[in-house]
Amino acid sequence: MSDSLPNLEKGHSDLEKKRRSSTYSNSSTINDTFTINEPIPLQEVASYCEQIREQMPPGIFSTRSLSIRPFPTAEADMEVAAVRTMTNRSIKAPIIHYVNWEVNDPECPYNWSAGYRWLCTLLVATFGISAAFGTSVITGGMNRVAAEFGCSQTVAILQTSLMVFGFMIGPLLWSPLSELYGRKPIYVIALGIYTIFNIPCAVAQNIETILVSRFFAGFFASCSLTLAGGSIADLFPTETRGNAIAYFAAAPYAGPVLGPIVGGWISVGTQGWRWIYWVNLMFAGVVWVITWFLPETYHPVLLAKRAKRIRMETGDPTYVTVEEEFPVPIVDLVKANLVRPFVLLATEPILLLMSFYIAIIYALLYGFFCAYPIIFGEVYHMNEGEVGLTFIAILIGVAFALFLTPFLEKRYTITTKAKGGATPEDRLPGMMLAAPLVPISLFIFAWTSFPWCHWIGPVFAGIPFGFGMVTIYYAANNYIIDCFPRYVTSALAAKTLIRSGAGAAFPLFTRQMYHGLNNQWASTLLAFISLAIVPIPFAFYRWGGVIRSKSKNAS
Repeated sequence: MSDSLPNLEKGHSDLEKKRRSSTYSNSSTINDTFTINEPIPLQEVASYCEQIREQMPPGIFSTRSLSIRPFPTAEADMEVAAVRTMTNRSIKAPIIHYVNWEVNDPECPYNWSAGYRWLCTLLVATFGISAAFGTSVITGGMNRVAAEFGCSQTVAILQTSLMVFGFMIGPLLWSPLSELYGRKPIYVIALGIYTIFNIPCAVAQNIETILVSRFFAGFFASCSLTLAGGSIADLFPTETRGNAIAYFAAAPYAGPVLGPIVGGWISVGTQGWRWIYWVNLMFAGVVWVITWFLPETYHPVLLAKRAKRIRMETGDPTYVTVEEEFPVPIVDLVKANLVRPFVLLATEPILLLMSFYIAIIYALLYGFFCAYPIIFGEVYHMNEGEVGLTFIAILIGVAFALFLTPFLEKRYTITTKAKGGATPEDRLPGMMLAAPLVPISLFIFAWTSFPWCHWIGPVFAGIPFGFGMVTIYYAANNYIIDCFPRYVTSALAAKTLIRSGAGAAFPLFTRQMYHGLNNQWASTLLAFISLAIVPIPFAFYRWGGVIRSKSKNAS
């Protein structure tokens, strides 16, 4: 049974590619009955409906009866429910007109020009950079906030931690809403509210106002990171999606690195911290304006609009989409986004360990926002602006990673063709290459941060860290997606929960750790932690297939 799942998934992918390139359309044909294969059961309902739609002929497909050939499984109750649902509509109307994409349909996002799709990808990545930038930009003026309100450094650091904590909670709402209403309305509304929540931060008269506003800013800004993967999947079919996702992988990590560079010099130039929030407001405002020009990309919503237009033009209510015919129950959306992520974490070692790995890397990045001011400010006596410039080394590493990821994607494609198909483990060589670089960078950072060592030593450590950080995330993210194709939304939500939780918590004790252990041993401790998790991708590369074969949820 488990061996048949990857083959069936591959069959659906091949069918979709043939449908997009087919010259056949059933728009003028009425079928007495049409039979499809039941998609793989026990998966997220949105994916279930999508696989039904992919089996439909292109164009407007008319039939008196739609039946299903049950999936070969012992889950009889699921099959009976599917058959009953599929035939209900035939009782309501003599003929049903299913609206699907036409052959080479110009309104289908897959068929938009390559330049336009890449422009949309760039805009979506900018949304993510803006949100991530907002989490760390205040680190350039953290000391000034603590001094003005008479609070501790730990309380001041909550300005970053609470926004990242908002990233942890927000996806639980934005992901299901985007499946109901599409991507664009969520971007416009959520990022607009995020922009507004920067105002109370800039004019606050007490630290409590800032902290509450920062949490809600993170909650609403998280939509840009939550929906970005779905937006890119809307624009590129599976076989050409890799490069777009590779470039977007840098957004959650490059954005935070830009924050202290900008925030530090604003703090130095204004001798205050309020203009940091005003500048962030301007950046967020520009991004919000851009969201109005981003087209809707979610296929079910675009098809639903077409079906609605046809119903209005013809007065015939039987023109529907598959998603309208089989709407996603709210209870299933809640289950997929609130319950299943925790179930998968508790039962799937691949998801748990990969999410843990990503969380450690993310936590280290946010820990640097406290460690860098200690090393470069207290040891090398740099001001906030100069401390911010030291993060450029991490950006250089990120740039190297972006240069490498297309080659990793090309290697993956070659492997797929050579083997006649790829396994999820074929995504891991990039992670295996990058994993040792993170502890190496931390050891360099630890033992070059003496007053008698030139500051270029700890600065240089940022290059391998930035390279390893993005390459690891790119490979691990793809590995999770390939391992759990039936539960992608739930698996990525689980990863986001752990990643954001670690990123929010780590800065709260980083300062105390460095002052308590001293700079060298604090960084060495982090190096040993990152060294301990290096074997994870190697272990999954060797035994991942065996682990997946014993899983009820993995492919």
